[in-house]
Amino acid sequence: MMYESSKKILVIEDDTVTRDLYLKGLEAKGFDMIGAQNGRVGIQQAQKSTPDLVICDITMPDMDGYSVLTTLRQDPVTAIIPFIFLTGSSTRSDVRKAMELGADDYLTKPSTLEELLRAIAIRLQKQANLQYWCAMKFEKAPKSVFTDDTTAIAGGVAVASDQEANIPSKSIFPSIPQLKEVFDFIEAHYHQGITLCDVALAVGYSPAYLTNRVARQTGETVNCWIVKRRMAGARFLLQNNNQTVEKIAKTLGYQDVSHFSRQFRQHHGLPPQAWRKQHQLVLQEQVKLW
Repeated sequence: MMYESSKKILVIEDDTVTRDLYLKGLEAKGFDMIGAQNGRVGIQQAQKSTPDLVICDITMPDMDGYSVLTTLRQDPVTAIIPFIFLTGSSTRSDVRKAMELGADDYLTKPSTLEELLRAIAIRLQKQANLQYWCAMKFEKAPKSVFTDDTTAIAGGVAVASDQEANIPSKSIFPSIPQLKEVFDFIEAHYHQGITLCDVALAVGYSPAYLTNRVARQTGETVNCWIVKRRMAGARFLLQNNNQTVEKIAKTLGYQDVSHFSRQFRQHHGLPPQAWRKQHQLVLQEQVKLW
């Protein structure tokens, strides 16, 4: 397996024999290899060279592999680089810790070059697929979720246009400068069926790290904020136009109207149609009072 477009791989391993074995073996397969004898040097090399993938031992002096991964995931430049642990320990707790920190794979020693190559190929292909899918999805998506002006049923009073349809977002997201990029991306793309992985890729963090960061600062997960933004859009559309529930669901990025209805009911205690009827009656009463 030779790579026509050379991929850069960083191997962080304190054992010289093992490190050289992987460096030479992978270089023979067409990879552009970088070696680091310890965690601190590995971090410096990653920040300097921005490799396409990192292979790292866990048990090393001064700085172990867990600390290396944590440091790389906190740096926007290196946060989404695929990361594979290679270690002699295979206990369940070690594997679990590695995954919680955002590792992409975990191989135990001794591992053959073929096993390592398979793991590398899978991770690089997954990264390429995700980047391609994300780029194509957002390139083809409509610029605005609301293609028609919306008009309130009550008394035929015009209440909003597509330009004003994003007003609910102002009260949805908290004002946290460190997370502005995250919330801006959700605001721009929530109607495109985005997921945590899309947001993480866009802002340059691993899904695990981004989840922990957002939850720590807001008490909610990224997926919760995506759903909250969709629910704000759903309330606006249900109250202010005559579109069917199915059309509204598709407008907000849902492929399955039943999924949308279940999610709406979980958040509002009523199915969409019942909620619409109740709130349009309220609006009619308000118009009468005017």
